[in-house]
Amino acid sequence: MAFTSSAVVVGRLVPIDELEKTINLDVILFLIGMFSIVAVAESSGLLEALSILFLSYVRTVHQAIIVLGTTLGILAAVAVNDTVAVMGPPIAYFVARALRVEAKVLYLLLAFSITVGSVATPLGNPQNMLIAIESGMSAPFVYFLLYLLIPTLINLPLTALLLIRLYRVKDRPVRVLVVPWEKIKDRRDALISAASLIIVIAALFVNDVLSLLGYPHIEHRGFIPFVVAAATYVVLSNPRDVVNRIDWSTILFFIALFITAEGIWNSGLVERLLSSFLPSPAKGLEGYAVITFLSLLLSQAISNVPFAKLFTEYMHYVGYTPADVREWLTLAMASTIAGNLTLLGAASNIIILERLEKDYKQTIGFIEFARVGSVITVVNIIVYTPFLLLI
Repeated sequence: MAFTSSAVVVGRLVPIDELEKTINLDVILFLIGMFSIVAVAESSGLLEALSILFLSYVRTVHQAIIVLGTTLGILAAVAVNDTVAVMGPPIAYFVARALRVEAKVLYLLLAFSITVGSVATPLGNPQNMLIAIESGMSAPFVYFLLYLLIPTLINLPLTALLLIRLYRVKDRPVRVLVVPWEKIKDRRDALISAASLIIVIAALFVNDVLSLLGYPHIEHRGFIPFVVAAATYVVLSNPRDVVNRIDWSTILFFIALFITAEGIWNSGLVERLLSSFLPSPAKGLEGYAVITFLSLLLSQAISNVPFAKLFTEYMHYVGYTPADVREWLTLAMASTIAGNLTLLGAASNIIILERLEKDYKQTIGFIEFARVGSVITVVNIIVYTPFLLLI
């Protein structure tokens, strides 16, 4: 990504004097803030304690995988998928170790589940929020729940079952002999991290609701976790350790990604491709098929958030109106589910797998993710299709 970002600058697709305009500071500060809070939760032992607490309520390996995937997905629907992507990897690792299951199975479960779960509401991910606001729909929250909640609740356990089948995970009883709170290493830091996570999730939720209702709100929501995290540094037992635990390589990756995506758009290739497939508004089955295809394809090239922003503008340009609810929700669903197809389809995938490599010295290759993700994506789309076409 660093190479491609350099290439677009050298090729003058992005002028070097305009680089600061391409980098989304909102996302960068969001990640730094969340990485900081999660680092405290992990170092204090809070995340491991919560993982053991979760395992104490399940009875078999298969049940644990299905319940964990469904829980993470529902959490993503109300707390933004990137938030769960940051705090989810340590939980997935601890649970995998306790279940004696390959860690990559639960990392894939985390990636796929938070993508699917975030489809259900405008609060689930940035592209849903963008579409909910810029489409002009009269009641986006109601429409999202009406069309997308039920298929999402079907897809979450179904996705877990598919992973169990694809990786041939054997079922066996789960027995937890450890008291969860014995894993807490620093009670003070654990309380600080728990309070910070609750404050961030609540503030993001309230802020998004205020935005949808048209009330004053914080436009750059990435500043919220950054400010909360900054406040905790004053009272932490070892703030320098927290700074060292921040995944700076992921921060650099996203900076380079923004520059690369801007260069791809400035090349004009994306706009030409859109106009060749969708020169005028298409409704019904045709509109559903075209919007879904373009979302799945182009989200892999420029990631789903930049794509949703560009395609929303394009849909207005060709004549879609706020009354075309089905088409706007199709865009929200498909651009989000595109994150299950390849690693580059969603920012949350990169966050999760960077943690897998950095902290646990394991990895999932691009080909393996796409091989499993293609099956998951096809099944997810099949489940959503009748709800978007027949309601």
